[in-house]
Amino acid sequence: MISLDIYNINNEKIEQIEVAESVFDVQLKEHLLHDVVCYQQAKKRKGTASTKTRSEVQGSGTKPWRQKGTGRARAGCKRSPLWVGGGIVFGPHPRSYEFKLNKKVLNYALRSVISMKRREGDLIVLEEFNLEQPKTRLIKEIFDRLGIREKSLLVLDGEQHANLRLAARNLSNVKVIDTEGLNVYDILLYKKLIMLKSAAKKVEEKLSP
Repeated sequence: MISLDIYNINNEKIEQIEVAESVFDVQLKEHLLHDVVCYQQAKKRKGTASTKTRSEVQGSGTKPWRQKGTGRARAGCKRSPLWVGGGIVFGPHPRSYEFKLNKKVLNYALRSVISMKRREGDLIVLEEFNLEQPKTRLIKEIFDRLGIREKSLLVLDGEQHANLRLAARNLSNVKVIDTEGLNVYDILLYKKLIMLKSAAKKVEEKLSP
């Protein structure tokens, strides 16, 4: 077990909690992070690029002119890929770019990147993060008290936190997600990883091998 410092929104350390080393103190394996990021990005690709073959383009299949005697090159069909408006050879067609990764790989990569943030001092655990009103000014004031200037990923425990979600929408350098949506790509993309205490416990419970 290792200890995590818990802070309030005034940047005051109020307690420590014990968490599993198997989640928050795992060896970093960069090749796994690369594999998982490629996996996530591939899943996002729409794969909707499409071209038409010579059998799909509009046009007659009649031979434009006779084979010999005209002085022109031989031609069998105006839909030929050699002609303007003809079909495309080996062009893209709708497809899925997804590939499979084992659940153990996904789980380990997520634990290792969380551990990396903790070791680098970029993991901040807060007791609570409540806003009285859904105002962006309030969340900016809290971030200033916490000394956070970098891009930040705020992980909630799945509860409503409606005011917080609304206030954060106007901040381009802050993203709010729930523990269910926590992923390697977002953690790497944002410098600071901010978790609620309840969210950290949920992450520990979910990722424990």
